[in-house]
Formats: sequence, structure tokens, C-alpha cells
Amino acid sequence: MTEYPQRPFAVPPDATELVLVRHGATAHAVPGRPFALTDGHGDPPLAPAGEAQARAVADRLDGDAEAVLFTSGLLRTNQTAAPLAARLGQTPAEIPALREVLLGEWEGGELRVRMAHRDPLARRVLAEERWDVIPGAEPAETFAARLRAGVDEVVARVGPGGRAIVFVHGGVVGELGRQATESRPFAFAHADNGSITRLVVFADGRWLLRSFNDIAHLG
Repeated sequence: MTEYPQRPFAVPPDATELVLVRHGATAHAVPGRPFALTDGHGDPPLAPAGEAQARAVADRLDGDAEAVLFTSGLLRTNQTAAPLAARLGQTPAEIPALREVLLGEWEGGELRVRMAHRDPLARRVLAEERWDVIPGAEPAETFAARLRAGVDEVVARVGPGGRAIVFVHGGVVGELGRQATESRPFAFAHADNGSITRLVVFADGRWLLRSFNDIAHLG
């Protein structure tokens, strides 16, 4: 009698796996002292806690010598990638299309301050699940298309059967999770600093969210 055991999932040989790492915790936001901007994006460095998270990520992923490393190009993703890049002997490629959502008038740490104070408009952002409630913020459709193009660029660079480790941002993880699952906008918008999320892009263009917000390595 032929038997068919259950088998673990395996990424098809013509698919590409993206291991999405949210950057480590950044420097504290201080009212009246905004973070420096890079191309309009707030660009803070990692805090000591974020540096420890980056080392933990490296401990978790340093056995993946065949993976190709990418960052968004912002300081916090570059610093989070640095320990793993040193171990693997790689210089990560920068994909600016995978930078965080532009927050308009609330860039430079202002969003964090207003969320902490439960600003009425900040509460609307969460209730309506749209970043572009914020004055001057990037429209949801523009952000979605930009990230789609960024994923396409990573897949094109890595190729079928390849694996990419991509250091990105919380809003990016959330939007990619939404696109993969066709969920409500902020269903995946709360990935922890230093967390790992796995996305599979099939050869026919379909996406599969394999895991979300894995923090087992953070203790």
C-alpha cells in the first residue's frame, strides 16, 4: 500500500525567498530635536538596544552563507545588517525603494512623539489604517507600488532558487504582509525591532507569507 506522509514546506526551486528583518531599535525621539533626514526620511542611528538586536540577528542567520544581503540604505538598516554582513563577508546592496513610508510633516521622530501622547490625528492613523492621514505623508497606493517595485528588484537580482536577507522597516514589513495576504492595511504593521518575517515569491508572481514577527532569537 502506498503511503503519503505529511511533509514540511519547501521553497520551490524556481521561487525566491525573502527573509525580511526589521531594523533594531533606534535612538530615542526627543521633542524639538528631530532626527536628521536622508531624502526626506528620518534617519536615526541604532540605540544600544538595537545594536544588541543586530548581533542577535547575526547569530540567528549567520549559517545562511548563500543568501544575498540587502538594506533600504537608511542608517538603521545598514547598522542592523552590519554584524551579519561582516560574518558573511558581504557588502549589502541598497534598495531605496524599500525605505520606510514617508511621513510628511511627522518625519524625524514626530510620529513617535505624537503616538506616545495619543494625538487625535495619530489615533486617526490607526483607526483608518492609512499613513496618509498625516499631512504630506506618502499616499498608500504610492507606497504599495514602490515596495512592489523594490521586491521585484530584489527577486531579479537574486534569481530563481535564491534567498535574500533584506533589512527593512516596520511599515515595510506591514505593507508587504498586506500585499501577500490581501489583508486589511495594518494587519501586519506591528513587527518588533529585530524580528524576522519570511516571504516567498513564486515564479508566476504570487506571494506567500511564510512567517511573521519571529523573535525567538531575541530572548
